[in-house]
Order: sequence, then structure tokens, then C-alpha cells
Amino acid sequence: MMAILDSAMIMPRTCVAADQVLLLDTVGSTNTYAADLVREGVLFGANGADGVSGADGVSGADGVNAGKSAWSGHEIVVIAANEQTAGRGRLDHTWTSVPGESFIVSLVVSMPVSIMRDSSVSGWLQMIASCEMREAIVGAVCDFGGTLDEDVLLKWPNDIFAGGKKLGGVLAEMVPIPDCGDRVAIVIGVGLNLAVAQERLPIDKSTSLQLVARNLPDAMVLRDAIAVRWVQGLRSRLADFEEDPHREAVRAREAMTPICWTLGKQCEAHFVDGTTLQGRAVALNDDASLTIEDQEGVLHRVSTADVGVLSK
Repeated sequence: MMAILDSAMIMPRTCVAADQVLLLDTVGSTNTYAADLVREGVLFGANGADGVSGADGVSGADGVNAGKSAWSGHEIVVIAANEQTAGRGRLDHTWTSVPGESFIVSLVVSMPVSIMRDSSVSGWLQMIASCEMREAIVGAVCDFGGTLDEDVLLKWPNDIFAGGKKLGGVLAEMVPIPDCGDRVAIVIGVGLNLAVAQERLPIDKSTSLQLVARNLPDAMVLRDAIAVRWVQGLRSRLADFEEDPHREAVRAREAMTPICWTLGKQCEAHFVDGTTLQGRAVALNDDASLTIEDQEGVLHRVSTADVGVLSK
């Protein structure tokens, strides 16, 4: 059975920045666990006000919603784990982890339903989270006097790359809030390889932060440093996004374009219906979709696909 750890002792900086922090020793998936807490009304719901039991029998008094009389809907809740046994990525990809070597953190936030139904802007939310995670990684490395040997970039739409290899990924999912018609919960999960040795990386095209940076602290100290920066940065960006989503979509596109590792490269898009498309990624569009130009010069707008880069 999973154990709840002392988050104030292990992730002290994150506990100051977030509204709630729940740290588990092991979990199937932090995103799934967080989504269950939302569905049961423990997070952002009326049931959580008195610290009732949440997913898998976890009581609010042990870290979820403890001491809160009501949710305003603008909180940021952190669900972190030392080990994840059934991690999920976008399009049902898996994410493996080993205790003490990975960043496994999900944030639970909420957004107006009206914004999330607006396809012209809603696609940027995951990319805003990715951009803020990139900033958090770079900033945390600098906090400890470390240096990066490779640029940290983003592969459309949700992967974090360094040196042409995958460092981690971001997965955002919407979860309905019980008895709440105007806001929806967004669970944003991030998995990062922090201190995974080269010989134990899951695939050849993956990397670990310790392999692309120098003078890093202990991985769990680094986890706290990255998480606190991510919470702080995303809190500001989410408030701006809710205030004016179209303005923030423009801002996100401007920020993402120069750090998008996919742009300008030959790539192959794999769609859920089994079809594929090869071509060159030429543009990020206003709605966060990607334009791929095929060999005949025809432009294709791609919104949902697994896009792999064929050449650096």
C-alpha cells in the first residue's frame, strides 16, 4: 500500500508555493491519482471541505485539502511521487521511473469551461505548461551554480528535449469537477529523467538531466527546486490565460516558436487512425496546431498526432 510522505520536510519550497502538496512513495500514475481526487470531490469539490477520504482511502487530513474550508477554484495542488509504476504519456505512451531518479509531479488546477471549449486557444494550455517547465529546469540548474551542456527545447506538442534526445514529457488532461458547471479541473503531469544513468535509460533517444548538465545537487533536492519554480511560473501564466486567453495564446506562440525543436525539421506524424504523414514542420499556428509541408509542397495542419523528428 502506498505511503504518504512528509512533503514539508522533503519538498519544503514547493509546499510554500503551492496551496496543497501530497507526496507519495509510490503510485500507479500521479495524473490518474489526481484525477480520481477531483472526481471524488476531494479537490475543488464540496466533499473536500472537511478532509474526507480521497482516492485509495487517502484522507484529506493527511495532506489533501487539510484545513481548507472551501475551494476558490484558483488553487494549485501538487501530487508528487518517488516512484510511478503505471505512468502514462500522450496517446497512451508509457513513462517508467526509478525511485530517487525522476521528477514525477502532477499539478491540479482549474479553468473556466468556456475557455477550454474554445479550440482557438485551449491547445495552448499544455504548451504554456511545457514552456514554464522548461524555464523551471533551466532556472533550477542555475540556482545551484550548475551549467547546461545542451539547450533544453520543446518538441511539439508536449515533449522536453535536450541534445536531440527526450528528457521528459508533459501530459494535460481535463477532468470534470462534480457539481460545478463553470469550471473544469486540468491535471498537468510531468515526468523528467533527473539522474538516470546512461545504461538504464528506457530508449536510445532519451536522456537524463545529469547527462546534459554539470554541478547538479541531489535529484530530490533538484525536484523541489524545479517544482517550486514551475508552480510559481504557472500560477502567474494561468491567471493571465484566464484573464485574456487570446492575448496569452499570441504570447505563447511567440515564446514557443524559437524553442520548438520540431520546427524546420523533417518529421513523421502518426495519427490515431493508423495513417502517417511525412514532411517538414514549417509553422506553429494560432490555435497551437503544427503545419507540415509534404514532399509535394502541400501544407497540412496537424492538431492531434504523435510527431517524430526524422532528422536533426
